[in-house]
Amino acid sequence: MFKGFTRFLQSPGTHLRTLFGPQDASGGQAGPRIVPRDQHPISRQHFSEAALKVLYRLHNAGFEAYLVGGCIRDSLLGKMPKDFDVATDATPEQVRELFRNSRIIGRRFRIVHVRFGREVIEVTTFRGTHGDDHGDHIAQQSEHGLLLRDNVWGNIQEDAIRRDFTVNAIYYSIADFSIHDFADGMRDIESRTLRLIGDPAVRYREDPVRMLRAVRFAAKLDFHIAPDSEAPIHELAPLLLQIPPARLFDEVLKLFMAGHGVETFRLLRHYGLFAMLFPETDEAMAVLSWAEPLLEEALASTDRRIHEEKPVTPAFLFAALLWGPVQRRQSVLEAEGMPPIPALQLASQQVLSRQLKHISVPKRFSLPMRDIWDLQQRLPQRRGKRALQTREHPRFRAAYDFLLLRESAGEIEPGLGEWWTAYQEGDEHEQRRLLEKAGADTGPGGNTPRRRRPRKRRRRSPSGPS
Repeated sequence: MFKGFTRFLQSPGTHLRTLFGPQDASGGQAGPRIVPRDQHPISRQHFSEAALKVLYRLHNAGFEAYLVGGCIRDSLLGKMPKDFDVATDATPEQVRELFRNSRIIGRRFRIVHVRFGREVIEVTTFRGTHGDDHGDHIAQQSEHGLLLRDNVWGNIQEDAIRRDFTVNAIYYSIADFSIHDFADGMRDIESRTLRLIGDPAVRYREDPVRMLRAVRFAAKLDFHIAPDSEAPIHELAPLLLQIPPARLFDEVLKLFMAGHGVETFRLLRHYGLFAMLFPETDEAMAVLSWAEPLLEEALASTDRRIHEEKPVTPAFLFAALLWGPVQRRQSVLEAEGMPPIPALQLASQQVLSRQLKHISVPKRFSLPMRDIWDLQQRLPQRRGKRALQTREHPRFRAAYDFLLLRESAGEIEPGLGEWWTAYQEGDEHEQRRLLEKAGADTGPGGNTPRRRRPRKRRRRSPSGPS
């Protein structure tokens, strides 16, 4: 079995073609395509133990249980699956009764999270078709078609057509280990096509975040978006302004912190979606020649660290995303006579205040982000004990990396980054020499020593008889 899967990983497209017969090649069929176990490469040994426990417990309790979505799609693409989503005909309450280590979350979409240590298995009940007899507490749409609540339960066929993309409507049955393909998703996997199920304009209006998901999957999977699925995106991009900022924060993390940030960023700009997420950044890139290169450098660095399995933090990424707007506002404030440090602090506050209307940034990320910005003012200050104090700041390393990005993007002249590199790597003698050199500099950066004003001598009052 493992050898067969290895061969599949080497050429998944070739092996997928063998699953389609002559009748399939000429056109679709009314029901789902069911591929028995001996005709597909997916094996239970590639699933997590937690996912199998959930599947078997649901199955043994008399419920239908399937793995669906990304884990099946990635398996068919020859990738090892990571996240496991389970679909079932059990209601959230019934799932909760089966698993003590679970909780029901969400109001718009009620789902169950079953936790095994750090691993979470997401269990969803089959979605059904909305009807006039469903109250607002079960199903509700805005006047623009946005789904405000979607808790109508149905069967697996209804659930499949309610999913977003054809490649995500492929189910793996734990009952007989077969694959159920309801929307020709396997054919789209073979042709590397991302295609929405249903009318794209209607589906985007139901949930505008699907436009972001289309871009994310296209970048992650190296797929092309089907022409009819991409056609409405430019026109409907402003619908993202209806989405709560907290939800968009989670989506931005998925977009930029999955190891494909550069390509995702370019696609977002191509489809006009980036301006809906970061409007002031989009404006800054139109007038600052270095703003876009800096952001691409930051995303490329993040991508490399993710592929090397090194830690990454959203604080650094948001620092890069919003630095252009901060510098624009700071320049205006300084031109009005405000000193650099207060100008930076006020500009940071103004930019963040506007950004929070689009994407909420939790304080655990916004505070370190502002530290990175503030340290850009301190890094040029190297006389006396300032270099050592800056070096000991908990955000120094992130600020130093950010300084190198600024130099590489052409925002500032190179040199300061090289000095800090040498200072970190040098011994005590080399550090002393570097400090002396910095003390002799008189360029911008505040290295010129200040002159002390002579003290005024206090005049003694003449003593007299009391």
